[in-house]
Amino acid sequence: MTTMRADLHVHTCHSRQSGTLRFLGSRDCYSQPDDVYRVAKARGMDLVCITDHDSIDGGLELLQRRPDSDDVIVGEEITCRLPDGDVEVHLGAYGMTEPLHRDVQHLRGNVFDVIGRLREAGVFFVLNHLLHFYRGQVPLGRYLGLLDHVPGMEARNGTMLPRHNALCSRILDTRSGPRLAAIGGSDAHTLRRVGTTWTEAPGQNREEFLNSISRGVCRPGGRHGSVSVVAGDAYGVVGSYVASLAGFGPRDLTSWRRAGCLAFAALSMPMQFMPLAVTAARKAAERRSVERAGNQLFGAASRAALSDSRSASPESRLKSPGPGVPVR
Repeated sequence: MTTMRADLHVHTCHSRQSGTLRFLGSRDCYSQPDDVYRVAKARGMDLVCITDHDSIDGGLELLQRRPDSDDVIVGEEITCRLPDGDVEVHLGAYGMTEPLHRDVQHLRGNVFDVIGRLREAGVFFVLNHLLHFYRGQVPLGRYLGLLDHVPGMEARNGTMLPRHNALCSRILDTRSGPRLAAIGGSDAHTLRRVGTTWTEAPGQNREEFLNSISRGVCRPGGRHGSVSVVAGDAYGVVGSYVASLAGFGPRDLTSWRRAGCLAFAALSMPMQFMPLAVTAARKAAERRSVERAGNQLFGAASRAALSDSRSASPESRLKSPGPGVPVR
């Protein structure tokens, strides 16, 4: 059986709005699509997928530069809201088009409206990093009801802790109802992690690969996340941001504002331990959130079952097909 690999969660410079450096006008990523393609291929990816935040420009740029390529997947990470509790939810969608992208932008206030439009278009999509934004805004069971509306879930995210990914895998393995596809992606915001977490599925070309994952015949593989992994990305983005202010990158700001941000960057140099400190705090919160959810779902024994050494990618996923939506 011929299989293919793709990192199904990668950002480029077209993820323009940073969630942490918004007031400084920083992008969320500064990687060029061509560089992402080159690195992904060098790391053994058969297909290259771009999933920028609420944009398909990175994937379209790759297709424009490589018009004869049949190994590019135009994806998108769509930022939505769960109206009950106003929880932020991210969907990874694969095989996006410009008309479909425009349609979903108007629907992002309600994740169920986005899901309905993606299903109508026959595009495969998944729920990304399950507990990343969940902080008990609604009862856990109600939140996990989202899984009844999606054909797949990101079971291995390259920035999430191993126990977070293990919990995602265990939820998929034990939930009642149709079996969902389990995919993996690095969630890379710098080139250093592109292609280090991936999805493997049967196929000899892009269409066969997408058809396989839409049927759940796939498995995630590669690295998990940690404090050092996420902090490394943060420092990489900060470095690229400062370089852009100095003229070695995209010019996103007016001259006077660029000068002001450069001055701020220089004055804040003694505080450059902050990205590491913030990352450590967030990972500690993630660990607590995963432990609470695991205990609530599976009891106190879940602590051992969700140990960091547990694999989050059962081999059987390549052998037993599951439900999905058709890929057109």
